[in-house]
Parts: sequence; structure tokens; C-alpha cells
Amino acid sequence: MKKNLDIYFTRIYIIKAFVIALCLCAFIYLAYFKLTFLTLNSLLALIGFYLLLGENRIVWFWSGFFTGLLWFYWISFSFVYYDLMFLIPFIILGIAFVYGFLFWLIGRLGSSIYVQLPLLFGISFVDPFRFNWLKLQLTLIDTYFSTSLLSFGLFLSAIALFKSLPKWTKGFALIPLIAALSFGTSQTMPETHLDVAIPTMNIPQSQRWDAAYQQKSIDLNFALIEKAIAEHKELIILPESAFPLYLNRAPRLIESLKKYSEHIAIVTGSLTYEEDQGFFNSSYLFQKGEMQIAHKIILVPFGEEVPFPAFIVEIINKLFFDGAKDYQKAKAPQDFVINGITFRSAICYEGTNDKLFEGNPKQMIVVSNNAWFTPSTEQTLQYLLLRYYAKKYHTIIYHSANSGKSGIIYP
Repeated sequence: MKKNLDIYFTRIYIIKAFVIALCLCAFIYLAYFKLTFLTLNSLLALIGFYLLLGENRIVWFWSGFFTGLLWFYWISFSFVYYDLMFLIPFIILGIAFVYGFLFWLIGRLGSSIYVQLPLLFGISFVDPFRFNWLKLQLTLIDTYFSTSLLSFGLFLSAIALFKSLPKWTKGFALIPLIAALSFGTSQTMPETHLDVAIPTMNIPQSQRWDAAYQQKSIDLNFALIEKAIAEHKELIILPESAFPLYLNRAPRLIESLKKYSEHIAIVTGSLTYEEDQGFFNSSYLFQKGEMQIAHKIILVPFGEEVPFPAFIVEIINKLFFDGAKDYQKAKAPQDFVINGITFRSAICYEGTNDKLFEGNPKQMIVVSNNAWFTPSTEQTLQYLLLRYYAKKYHTIIYHSANSGKSGIIYP
């Protein structure tokens, strides 16, 4: 057993796996530092998958370990705000081992490159603890290749053929590689024709739910609404939890927002509490003196719900979250109709889930609060994922984020 364990700590295997992980994660960090180049990103993706396919289970394990660490180290940062900072190193290692195990399975089950290829392709359909942000086709988002599943499959097939075919037939690998290229040249222009204000906000998470800063946040929201009205905007979108309270339980604020909505449509994030149902993370629409609420349907694992059976959920909530209850959720996606135009409503994490794109909505409003993970690459990864889903479903996304990148994302 000791001999088998020692093999996993062979230096050459670990170094090779780290290089592979760096290649597969580089696009996130290059985007974070605004150093994105199509040629460089294309080469790094090719090198990363070329080095990975055909390797033994040990290299696969460490490749998954380092990839999970570099993609998702920031998940642990949110535990600072639950006074659980001591858990950060354990969470980071736990995440890395989960993805290390997934990759190890590929190396263990795949004795040949042609078995490893479909298993690697299938990783994007595996969501550990309902967390679906490891989309390996995302490595192609700022490259010469398309991010569609078909193109990603062709891309991996080209690499597998190049590695496995005899020297004189390797040229055949160019056929699927060329087929995987992206030939899109133009962006879809917005169909809404609405003049939209999406203000940038950077309120630290340590202040977001502090009662001492609550009135300051509310005043800022109204100042931004008044500014948008003065600029003759038709719609203003404020981030998730822009009103840090149970907005449906604040009649004075509701009346003020309804009055402002006679001049401009307002979408804002806040919480909702219903005695007979519980707590909801919600988006609110105020328009022409009326209010509409859309509740979140996809909750953040371990942030808004614990993705385990009820008896385990109760134990975890008592041990780590002072007995807090999980958020409730709506059963189906909800739409807002603003000035006669339909927008799908989405809140942060669920804006990167296929379920929210059911029916292929033409427009989507996504409100986010990324202050939980600031500073980190989380905001960059979320933005890249939103771009991927906008392209996949040909949906124009209006993204308003606190401590993240706001703006309009075209397919």
C-alpha cells in the first residue's frame, strides 16, 4: 500500500499534471488580468488537452486536483462571513480532491485514449453537489474554436487522432480540428430598444448586511434611480440584494419604488419572507406603479441550501450555520414584461444554468452579488460563463453585479 501511495507523489507526474492544469485554467487568469489573446488561448487549450489525453491515472488525478483548485479556490472565501474562516484550507483541499477523484476515474476507467476522450467530454455533465461551473468547453471561449458541445467534441477528437494515429496519417486530425473552428463574425444587436441603466456597485460584503450601513445602501439605490430618470433611461437594473432586507415587508420602500416606477421601470434584488413558505432570494420589478416578484429557482449549494438529505441538512445547519434554514425556491423560471418586451429573470448562480434558458428566452436579466468572493477570479469566471450561455442560447443578457462586471452580454 505504501508503494502504491508513493507512486502518486512521483515528482514528474505532479509537475506534468500542474502544467496541464495551468494550461486548462490560464484563460480565466488571462481574462482576469485583461491579457486575452486568441492565439495564446488556442495554443494553451491545445497543449493542455494534448498532454492530458492518454496519460495514466496518477497524472489524471493531479490534473483534476490542480484544476479544481485553480478554478474554484474562491468558494471557501464566503465562509469568512459565517465566522468559519478556519474551514478555508479544508474547503479548498476538499474541492481539489473532488475534482481530482473525478479525473482519476477517467484515468482508471480509460485504458486507452479513445475511452478517455468520451469520459473527459462527459465531465461537463457531472455536477458535484449540484455545482455546475466546471465546463471544460469554456477553455475555448476566447480562442479560434467554437464553444459548442459538437465543436468541443471535434476539438478533443482531433487531439486524440493526432496522438494515436501513425505518423504518415496524422494529417487526418486536421479534419475535425478545422470543423471545430468558430466562423462567427458578427454580434447580435439588442432587440429590446430600451435605454437601460446598469450602474456599477462595489459594496463590501462585510457592509451589505450590516444594519449600520442599511440606510446608506437604500439612499444610494434611490440616488441611482433618480440619476437614471434624469438621464431619461427607461429601465434601471440594480444588483442582487441591492435592498438588504425583506423588501416585501417594507411598505414605505415599496410605495417609494412604485412612485419612481411611474417614470422608469426598476428591477432590483432583495429578499422575500412569507410566513407560510419561508425565505426567498428574489428579483423585484416595479413598473407603472405596480410590483412583481420573481423568486430564485436554482439555489447555491452550501450558500443557500445544503444539497443533502433533510436529516443531514439539519445537522450541518446546526453545526455551522446557527440553525439557519435553507432558502425556499420557485418551481419554474419566471419572466418580467417591461414596456412590452419579455425578459427572463435570473439571480446570480442560476444565470449559468440550462434550466433558466428553457424556452430559449431572447433577453435575460441577471442580478448578482459577487462581494462574497472579492477579491478573486470568481467574477471573471462568472462573466465567462454568462458569455458562454448567451452564445449557446442566443440570449442577450443584461447583467448587474455588485463587485463584478456589469453590462450587456451579446451572443
